[in-house]
Amino acid sequence: MSAANTPEAKTRARCPVCRKPTAAAHSPFCSQGCRDRDLLKWLGEGYRIAGPPADPESMDMMLDKDGG
Repeated sequence: MSAANTPEAKTRARCPVCRKPTAAAHSPFCSQGCRDRDLLKWLGEGYRIAGPPADPESMDMMLDKDGG
């Protein structure tokens, strides 16, 4: 059986940025570079939740209600 056909090769997690196999030291990414690219995408608001923008006033009310 070749390495590509082993059960662990089929179930091994893939990096969400480049799809290469993950490395334990950088899990769930394959490298520090992919980890940094993902962080930059978060910081640059590249990831978004679908739907209309939240009303800032309702957000303030929710924070006041929760004690935050």
